[in-house]
Amino acid sequence: MHFSIPDTEEFTDDGNSTYMGYNIHVNGVFHCSVRYRQLHNLHEQLKKEFGVNNLPTFPPKKLLPLSSSQLEERRALLEKYIQAIGQDPRLVNSDLFNGFLLSAQQETSCEKSQEVNLDVYLMNGYRILLKVLTTERSDQVLEKVCQQINLPSEYVYYFSLFLIKREDDGDVTVLRKLQDFESPYISQKSIQGVHRLVLRKSYWDPSYDIELMSDKVALNLLYVQTVADVEKGWILSSKETQKHLASLQARGAKKEYLELARTLKYYGFLQFRPCICDYPKPGSRVLVSAGNRELNLRVRLSDGQDMREGSFKVTRMRCWRITTLHNHGEGSSIHSNSSSTSDNSQPQLELSFEYLMSKDKLQWITIASEQAILMSVCLQAMVDELLLKKTGMKRRQPSDNSRKGSWSYMKRDGSSQLISISQSTSTDGIATKPSAENGDTKPPAKLESTSSMKRLSEKLASVSLKSSIRLLPHPLVENDAFEGIGDDDL
Repeated sequence: MHFSIPDTEEFTDDGNSTYMGYNIHVNGVFHCSVRYRQLHNLHEQLKKEFGVNNLPTFPPKKLLPLSSSQLEERRALLEKYIQAIGQDPRLVNSDLFNGFLLSAQQETSCEKSQEVNLDVYLMNGYRILLKVLTTERSDQVLEKVCQQINLPSEYVYYFSLFLIKREDDGDVTVLRKLQDFESPYISQKSIQGVHRLVLRKSYWDPSYDIELMSDKVALNLLYVQTVADVEKGWILSSKETQKHLASLQARGAKKEYLELARTLKYYGFLQFRPCICDYPKPGSRVLVSAGNRELNLRVRLSDGQDMREGSFKVTRMRCWRITTLHNHGEGSSIHSNSSSTSDNSQPQLELSFEYLMSKDKLQWITIASEQAILMSVCLQAMVDELLLKKTGMKRRQPSDNSRKGSWSYMKRDGSSQLISISQSTSTDGIATKPSAENGDTKPPAKLESTSSMKRLSEKLASVSLKSSIRLLPHPLVENDAFEGIGDDDL
């Protein structure tokens, strides 16, 4: 998970007092705006649950109003704090932390809890109409989708909800996988443009196909996604194979179609938009795909040449990081003047990973792409899946979500709500009730930003991190699945 607090925003409460909000971005997208004291309250509750020694240092309180430099220092320290939380699986996956992020998203969007219609699509355009609460989490909505199409519960978490964008050229761009700490309704509503919620498989090892293909509904989901990937050109095949696939599709031979498609290059891979890489040389224009425990780069070195391919196994990546930077005409280190077509006034995202090229040679490779964070998320998902298999642990089940508990969520105005979690799809999701100790018996007035809440939709539409005119390295993601290599393995 990639957290950042790239900027702040001044708000005015209903008493005309101003305060500073810290804008939290998750995986490259604006998620919510919170006050310092809200994060401090979260920290205090995390201390009670996990112990002070298991938490990063929280930025200290200040008695006097902050100067501009002190405000920037606090922003940077809060960003460092939340990034450290994101690196600890126990903390980042806790109900307390996820509940805080969901509640903060709801408060930021001023969205009331009510039942609405929500469309979820398959990759062939088939629409699944749901009745959901605006405040239901992604996992709750996912379970409702799978229940409606009669997918057995043991296969639910082989799939996930994704936000996709249809480009002007008819192509499809996968923006991101939705996380459990967000409301699909709020996330989709707050993004500008034409976007869809789609159901896609969320595993990387094609061996899982065998089990899923034994079920009629799961087989159909895999088939629909594979046909779409073939039609988009994400899966490569010869003209003869294409004819064979078309014949199987016409006959409705779904299992035979999948069995043939599984033998093809890039089956099960997620393809990204064309981008720039410093491998095999600076300024190389590449097509990046992720799948089957690797990051694949296809590059055309010059006009008229065939595509050359580079395959980078996730087990050979020692670590990786995301960097945000402004060029302002100076040019990124991986761009050549002739090949860079990006707008230098906009922040750029780079994914860099350290790869074991040979027994004694580690090399950094950098990819500049607006989808760099999604690439990093895919790498982490591959590592998690690999470790899951190695340890023999089972994939998550809907029955695992039957947890009960409560915590206090401090709102921007200083009042508190008791938040109770109910992860069963048959309930109302997150329920809130006033905290008696604060006497909070009525909803607070909506908080208006001095720059107008209209800016909220613009922030939520952003898929690139904001930054000042400096290089902002994110913490290194250490790869727990990294393996050594000997010369005999090359």
